Amino acid sequence: MAGILGVSDERLAQQPPLRDQVRLRLEALIIDGTYDAGAHLVETDIAARLGVSRGPIREALYHLSLHGWVDLRPRQGAFVHRPSVDEAQQFFHVRELLECDAAFLAAQHSDPLVIDEMRREIKAARASLKAGAQRELVESNASFHRLVYELADNLILKDLTSQLTKKLSWYFWPMAMERPREAWNEHEALVNAFEAGDAHQAMEIMRAHVRATQDCYFRWNNLVDPAASVRA
Repeated sequence: MAGILGVSDERLAQQPPLRDQVRLRLEALIIDGTYDAGAHLVETDIAARLGVSRGPIREALYHLSLHGWVDLRPRQGAFVHRPSVDEAQQFFHVRELLECDAAFLAAQHSDPLVIDEMRREIKAARASLKAGAQRELVESNASFHRLVYELADNLILKDLTSQLTKKLSWYFWPMAMERPREAWNEHEALVNAFEAGDAHQAMEIMRAHVRATQDCYFRWNNLVDPAASVRA
């Protein structure tokens, strides 16, 4: 299974385009909490960690700032972005729209090979849960949701969700062990709906799944979700 965090060795080879390697590595280190929200990203420290010069680091930080991973503050430097309540609510709103649509389409394009791969991912995730392997659990979650988009067979939708999947791993990582059994039971129910070709059932299962994850995120971060009272 290809991990969302890239290669395991932190030091990078001096080969072009180095700025892209740095960007992907920093994304991974933000996603897995090595650099927490609000953390100061000091160029000299990153250079020592990754074994590269400060030039590609500066370019990578600028690119990350364009996609909401990093905040660049004049005369202060770069800091890991901390999502606001409004931003988190918007993220889950968009995720619900896209993933419910993907689930509906996936049930209409049921492919036994992809279904089997989903079931293998569920089995691997449950093994990771039993072993307390948080990283593997997050990677299985990302892989499962990518398979939903693959099964949906809509190239535009798949392209739109590339950043969404990474952001989901970022939001999901700290609370991965908070409700894993329920989440993977929901994943299994989704696969059953896909296999049965029940598009409406798949869409409603996905909607409940996304909202449960949203509620968990806000509880975990001691935040009040403005949308919770509307959904109740």
